[in-house]
Amino acid sequence: MSDERHYPEKASGPFPSPPDRFEDREGREILIKQYEEADKEALTEMYVDFDPADRAQGIPPSSEQRVRSWLDVILDEGHSVIATHDGDVAGHAALVRDSDAGTYELAIFVTQEYQRAGIGGRLIRNLLGYGKEQGVECVWLTVERWNTAAVSLYEKVGFEQTGSESFELEMALRLCDSD
Repeated sequence: MSDERHYPEKASGPFPSPPDRFEDREGREILIKQYEEADKEALTEMYVDFDPADRAQGIPPSSEQRVRSWLDVILDEGHSVIATHDGDVAGHAALVRDSDAGTYELAIFVTQEYQRAGIGGRLIRNLLGYGKEQGVECVWLTVERWNTAAVSLYEKVGFEQTGSESFELEMALRLCDSD
């Protein structure tokens, strides 16, 4: 990837903000809400139990100690929303502050039993709405190029492909119109 990230000129959206309560494709009542410190143990448990086959680009980490250290970084340096069902965390999406002012990297994880139920798209949209409220201007992500389901989801939300390397695509969107 190049050292300089490129973002679309036009802002995407509008996006909703949490809380967002809805029924997923499996008929389960899902609540998307802003992450709070009281959610940390349930979120840690979600990642410790995460299916190794669903790990991408080395994340989430596989041991509890590494999960806790990783969460300390991403929760302290950004904005997060979680999806819950019956008190369990089913998914987490985070905007992690980049070195450039106003830019953030998106990370999203949905546990295997909740995938393909419409939760990922709702998580991302609510995270982007919340991020915009917090002053986030631009968001980028990388995705494995063969993960066509994820690429399609990101494009539906408004991300555009901005770069590629052999195994990854870089995608980006703007939350505020550029001046």
